[in-house]
Amino acid sequence: MQISKFFKFVFISVSLCGSLLFPQMANAYPVFAQQAYDNPREATGRIVCANCHLAQKPTEVEVPQAVLPDTVFEAVVNIPYDTKVQQVTASGAPGPLNVGAVVILPEGFKLAPKGRMSDELKAKTKGVFVQPYSKTRPNILVVGPILGEKNREVTFPILAPDPAQDKSVHYLNYPIYVGANRGRGQVYPSGEKSNNNTFTSTAAGKVTAIEAGDKGTTRVTIQTAAGEAKEQTVPAGLKVSVKTGDVIQADQALSYNPNVGGFGQAETEVILQSPNRVKGMIAFFFTVTVAQILLVLKKKQFEKVQAAEMNF
Repeated sequence: MQISKFFKFVFISVSLCGSLLFPQMANAYPVFAQQAYDNPREATGRIVCANCHLAQKPTEVEVPQAVLPDTVFEAVVNIPYDTKVQQVTASGAPGPLNVGAVVILPEGFKLAPKGRMSDELKAKTKGVFVQPYSKTRPNILVVGPILGEKNREVTFPILAPDPAQDKSVHYLNYPIYVGANRGRGQVYPSGEKSNNNTFTSTAAGKVTAIEAGDKGTTRVTIQTAAGEAKEQTVPAGLKVSVKTGDVIQADQALSYNPNVGGFGQAETEVILQSPNRVKGMIAFFFTVTVAQILLVLKKKQFEKVQAAEMNF
């Protein structure tokens, strides 16, 4: 008996330690996408985060117009939302929104190493863990979940490739695709619905009772036309939208939509600029400027000579 209690104590202790060292938050996005999809951007152009985060929200991205090879630059992803709203967490309790983002770069571009980042860029990315999507796709960067209140603007440090070192890279105009979500999704990659959904009725009939259930849930009893009483449990955190005596249809909403988040994607372009082109452009502008100055001086000289001849 004592041995049994001892093993039970050890099991509980290990479980608690595991919960503290490996919190369930690690199983949230974007890890879901990393585990379920080899490439987060589908052939249609849609980023796979939209499969779970069904509401559409705005997302913005800012990058330099052009970058030089083997230089570090930043891509800033803006994830706007109202910080006053709270979402329904997995336990049903209200909580702040988390955010996550994915940046799909061209082949050759990758996460900038810390040794190449400036102090200013290190300060911008402090506390935000950006990682490659996978070992085979270092050009795709992900971040999250992170607290949305402090990270509605996420900075990704990026290292541009050098065509002199990588022959597959050229001085061209490259597209960059970005996706960002705020709040929990409505569907898990397995196809199961989360509690961040409108809860619907499985049968048509009359609502005869609405009672409080265990752990914050609500029990709704529906009397069908056949005289059968069907009881449904509305998950904790959801607000019931029907009243006792209401006649409802199958698949009709029993709760209000709790979702306050969503997903949005955007795209932009960046030019990998050759230093020789920049030097050539500067030389061209300098030549044109000098030529214009000489023409003006020549014109003034000609006007003086013409005026002197007229006075003579």
